[in-house]
Amino acid sequence: VQLVESGGGMAQPGGSLRLSCAASGFPFSITDMNWVRQAPGKGPEWVSSITDTGVILYADSVKGRFTISRDNAKNTLYLQMNSLKPEDTALYYCVRDRLVLGFDWGQGTQVTVSS
Repeated sequence: VQLVESGGGMAQPGGSLRLSCAASGFPFSITDMNWVRQAPGKGPEWVSSITDTGVILYADSVKGRFTISRDNAKNTLYLQMNSLKPEDTALYYCVRDRLVLGFDWGQGTQVTVSS
């Protein structure tokens, strides 16, 4: 199993970034996927999820600003982040939901929002 995030970087407040997660080693199209972030000195925070059938959920902190999507043909998960705020600064992880078997995590991609 591999989950490789990319697309992180620095952005100014109000700016945008698009994260990608390239997945391999498991049946991506029938797997529920998540984005989770961890800010410095804080615990992990769930950001968004998308099920294999396309049901989408967002944390209140990102609702209306972030959009999760998936391309099953490319085995790729995305997170479009708009209207970024300094409090969005965190390491963003792509997370595979294995249901009762737990979760697989990628290595993370850093997002820094600062003026």
